[in-house]
Amino acid sequence: MLAIAAISAGAIAALTMEGGGSDPAGLAVGLSISSQSGHLLVQEQQRSALLTSAAQALNVASKPGLVAQPGGGNGGTGGSNPGAPSQPPPSPHTNESIGYDLLPSYGFSQKTQWSCLYNLWMHESGWNQYAANASGAYGIPQALPGSKMASAGPDWQTNPTTQIKWGLGYIKSEYGTPCGAWAHEEEYGWY
Repeated sequence: MLAIAAISAGAIAALTMEGGGSDPAGLAVGLSISSQSGHLLVQEQQRSALLTSAAQALNVASKPGLVAQPGGGNGGTGGSNPGAPSQPPPSPHTNESIGYDLLPSYGFSQKTQWSCLYNLWMHESGWNQYAANASGAYGIPQALPGSKMASAGPDWQTNPTTQIKWGLGYIKSEYGTPCGAWAHEEEYGWY
């Protein structure tokens, strides 16, 4: 792109010096070339900026436990988990918002436990209530077998709220907190 800009600048200089800049047609061609190359240069700069932003976003998204957010850390253990990265509250009317809204009813702080729960189930199922794997794990919390979630409701195969309620109960009984479950997931690859 810089070569195009240099060529067009040179063309304008040559055209204006030749005949003292009195050739309107030649000057118009030179300006047209300059305008086009300038436009191309701006487009290339915008494209480069977008690609850089996209690459940074993909780098962060590919490492859910290492989300670069205020607070530092990458999960951790325990109840409050002050070093956990902060995950903003989810958009309304999503599976994630159901999980976020249910945290307090299980005794979990949205402020300190949301990031861990988000990362855990993003890693396990992408928050997809229909996620299944060959081992028989199913749903948002990847219950194994999936039929365990029937204890939370008969609609366990399709209802994200039922799955999330079961998952939060399981986390509380087995790991104490979502951050405890996420720490186990990070260390062993499962929870």
